[in-house]
Amino acid sequence: MAPDPLTLPAIHASHIGIWIADTHGRVQRVGRGEAIAAVAATPHVLLNATLTGDRLGYPELSGLDLLELFAFLYPARFAVPTPAGLAAAAGLPPPKSEDDVAAFLPRAAAAMLASIDNPDWAEREGAWHGVEALARQRWSWAPLVQPRLARPDAGERWLFARLPEWEEQSPRGAPRQVAIDEADVAARLDRLTGDGAERRPGQQDYARATAAIFAPRERKDAPQMLVAEAGTGIGKTLGYLAPAKQWIDQSAGAICISTFTKALQRQLSRETERLYPDAATHREKVVVRKGRENYLCLLNLEDALQGGFSGRAAILAQLVARWAAYTRDGDMVGGDLPGWLPALFRRNGTTALTDRRGECIYAGCPHFRKCFIEHSARAATQADIVIANHALTMVQAARPRDSGAPATRLIFDEGHHLWDAADSMFAAALTGQEAVEIRRWVLGPEGKSRGRRRGLAARLADVASYDEAGDRAIQAAIAAAAELPGDGWLGRLSENEPWGAIEALLVAVRAMVYVRAVDTRTADSGYGLETELADPEPELVTAAASANDAIEALLRPLMALGKRLEALTEDPPDWLDGQARARVDGARHSLGTRIDTLGSWLSLLGRVGGPADPDFVDWLAVDRYDGREFDCGLHRHWLDPARPIAEVVYRPAQGVLVTSATLRGGGHGSGGWTDADIRTGARHMDGGVQHFAVPSPFDYARQSEVLIVTDIARGDLPALAGAYSRLIEAAGGGALGLFSAIRRLRIVHSRIADRLARAGLPLFAQHVDPLDTGTLVDIFRADPHASLLGTDALRDGVDVPGDSLRLVVMEGVPWPRPTILHAARRAAQGGSAYDDMVIRARIGQAFGRLIRRADDFGQFVMLSPSFPSRLLSAFPEGTPIRRLPLDEAVGHVAAANVERRKSAFAAFSPS
Repeated sequence: MAPDPLTLPAIHASHIGIWIADTHGRVQRVGRGEAIAAVAATPHVLLNATLTGDRLGYPELSGLDLLELFAFLYPARFAVPTPAGLAAAAGLPPPKSEDDVAAFLPRAAAAMLASIDNPDWAEREGAWHGVEALARQRWSWAPLVQPRLARPDAGERWLFARLPEWEEQSPRGAPRQVAIDEADVAARLDRLTGDGAERRPGQQDYARATAAIFAPRERKDAPQMLVAEAGTGIGKTLGYLAPAKQWIDQSAGAICISTFTKALQRQLSRETERLYPDAATHREKVVVRKGRENYLCLLNLEDALQGGFSGRAAILAQLVARWAAYTRDGDMVGGDLPGWLPALFRRNGTTALTDRRGECIYAGCPHFRKCFIEHSARAATQADIVIANHALTMVQAARPRDSGAPATRLIFDEGHHLWDAADSMFAAALTGQEAVEIRRWVLGPEGKSRGRRRGLAARLADVASYDEAGDRAIQAAIAAAAELPGDGWLGRLSENEPWGAIEALLVAVRAMVYVRAVDTRTADSGYGLETELADPEPELVTAAASANDAIEALLRPLMALGKRLEALTEDPPDWLDGQARARVDGARHSLGTRIDTLGSWLSLLGRVGGPADPDFVDWLAVDRYDGREFDCGLHRHWLDPARPIAEVVYRPAQGVLVTSATLRGGGHGSGGWTDADIRTGARHMDGGVQHFAVPSPFDYARQSEVLIVTDIARGDLPALAGAYSRLIEAAGGGALGLFSAIRRLRIVHSRIADRLARAGLPLFAQHVDPLDTGTLVDIFRADPHASLLGTDALRDGVDVPGDSLRLVVMEGVPWPRPTILHAARRAAQGGSAYDDMVIRARIGQAFGRLIRRADDFGQFVMLSPSFPSRLLSAFPEGTPIRRLPLDEAVGHVAAANVERRKSAFAAFSPS
């Protein structure tokens, strides 16, 4: 029996109204002013204070947020942050309508608090200490939680006592050279897909083809390489896992699976459970790796708990501490920390709880043996399968650090993103923000900055006290880093009062950008400006020479320090025990990264007034957001970023698979492999690259429809908003709306959200709702009546099979932005053909969100009066494509919705 609801008032706000429930559960609809007065006078139970505050227009809203209570009671558990999601988590029936939500919230609170009395409550350990600390921070739930918790005995372990320590293990040996048999691969695939499952010939063919990358390579720097396109629904994950596991078992080797999104990393981890059904074995054999900035830093958390955070941020730190005691791996971004938790705190403090500046002191940290990052790194050296992202895979190939034999077989899933990942990884940017980060890395906190001093001197204090040359290098680096931009640099730039050579350079860059940037439309919009680094003004050339000297003054002592650290490890003194060596090795790795950065800056400065390098594109930029400048500097990107992939990542490997559903320009089986070889870097390999394609098994002619709307003029925002509203209403929700500009997304959302809400169709949006993208997708997936608006991240990263996603609407053809970088690549890669390749890939990815399984049906609407016929190959062969006015398109969508409801009714009706 459900406990009695709390005798507390509650509030619920949506796009169609505001409701308040009094202490007796009586609900009344109220106006915004009355609601604000009520919550300002008395704390109310609510669900997501940040979102509710936005709906009220009252950002200072505080109260008894059920999501905070959930995070305390059930750390590292998942719940969709909606009334229905919370009801499911609490084992309650969901509210039937918006009118019922306010009365439901106290009932949900009572049910959650009652779990404290349950002897089987799994997260009891640490709760008493946690709520006592939260009470000192005046957490609103503390008076309701404290009386229900008995003080534990003295033996209860708190966070840092209960975390396990990692242990050193012997390095993993190199794999045996073996050849796997195709029949064994086919048999293993049958076992993985399950007894009695229908055999999919396409999946079997794909598995046999991918087995080729596990054959021994025939010559150095020439891996067995396959570029494979597997249409949606083939089951490519199990298709490559079957030969991979066969090779692992026979060779005792390890593989690395690399992907682009954190969501797919989670999905791949779940798929590998078929290889290792036992949970403990799976944790040992499969490790998900991310960059260190994704993981909780225990030293930063300790600092926050001991006074480094105050106010609401201190409450966040305590809730994160609760989570840290129960987390699987300490991953704060896409792991088991609820994505909605940081968003509840407007001054999001989670970034200060990770190591984003490379200030780790490694073995000098008191929590080094329990560090989540070190756990992950060491587990990866012993794992059979490491699931990483493209960026980390490239970093580790460029700057190898982990001990033991590296994975000799690389599988790049979502391979169509390799170009973009490499474009970021191998780029250089000498900007104010980047220079400030280097300064902080060397000097540590300055002025009124809080926290431990973890500059270079603090991290290497023992080296400085032992090695005189090392100490001199550290002090010289500190003196040189003081010349880099510091706090207030943006203001000094705008006032033309630079301090130091780098700020003087940035002043010259800024002046040249504002003089030469010719896109007045972009300038008026308040967003970034850029100009080519060609024929620079004399002031810029002079400033670049002075900046070059300042950077060399920092680079020289850092390189000298690197040599001293290397000498220490080669001829270790008595005090250099295991932990000290780990600290020195960590410092060497971090030092190498900064030396590489400074070297790239010098190369970029050499371009100012010097000859252009045909392999690179260089330009100057002022970065702005909503009219506010936030960065400024010089940029360099590879003209073809796939070249360093081939050199740095592919060549050292024994076998490489690059795979995706849309490798050939989004063409879904049409055309040759030119686009794929360009985007993946396969064209830079010296022969031996194999290609394989298998089409999707889905019946796109029956399961999908493309509607190209011909009467919505580009730039007509009222008409665009009206089209979105009518199409979403006709579909009954379940729509994903995709935009190429945040500004248009916000305008459309503001015009249609209330109207759709009145029709019972919730609308959520990136860059509008104060929720992370993963949480927005979770909400969208859980409610078939909800719709979601977003930008590029949703075009590529959403996997919503079934009825919750049945309509994709694009605001128009996703033309590439006419940047300097794009113009250079367009000229080098065939002009309009390059544009078409990019556009087809984007459309193909967007269309790919629709049909995720054999019983899906979906419609794709393109709001473009002049959609080029040459781009129709972006859609799967046989897909019905119609050009028609909006009224007819709405009719098609409405008719499909009627058929959907008829099918659903028939499925649930008695025979």
